[in-house]
Amino acid sequence: MTRLERRLETRLGIDEAFTFVADFGNAMHWDPGVATSVSASAGPVGVGKRFQLGVRMGSRVTPMEYRITAFEAPRRVVLEGEGSGVTATDEIRFSPAPNGTTIDYVADIRLGGLLRLAQPFLGGRFKALADDAVEGMRAALDARADAAPAAPVDDLDDTPSTGVPAR
Repeated sequence: MTRLERRLETRLGIDEAFTFVADFGNAMHWDPGVATSVSASAGPVGVGKRFQLGVRMGSRVTPMEYRITAFEAPRRVVLEGEGSGVTATDEIRFSPAPNGTTIDYVADIRLGGLLRLAQPFLGGRFKALADDAVEGMRAALDARADAAPAAPVDDLDDTPSTGVPAR
């Protein structure tokens, strides 16, 4: 088994960050290792919700299905993934930070069959994939923070609400 642990900070608030990341249908928007990601079950995001991902493995895209096994909004989500000789458990924790949210991401990856023999040699590749995913997540979340409407600013000039300048 390979365990990958990463921490990132984003300017996006905890509720918005959790909502975006816990919905693994968004994974292709932040993880460059994911070619496609869609919801595979009806209903809201929560325990039991399933997602179908097309994961890049070398030059191929292979299917994996992820299912939410723990959902504690907006603090923690755990997903179990399986497909093409790979099983994964992703635990993602969210905590408020002074300027947004801190996210701790732990992924346990297990290869089956003959792939299991190669796992000890793939540590560097898995680490590079994790680094790319974390940077993609930070960029996607920060872009969402930047796109959020600005808080209203008090009108400090002398223009009455009619739009006619005061005299």
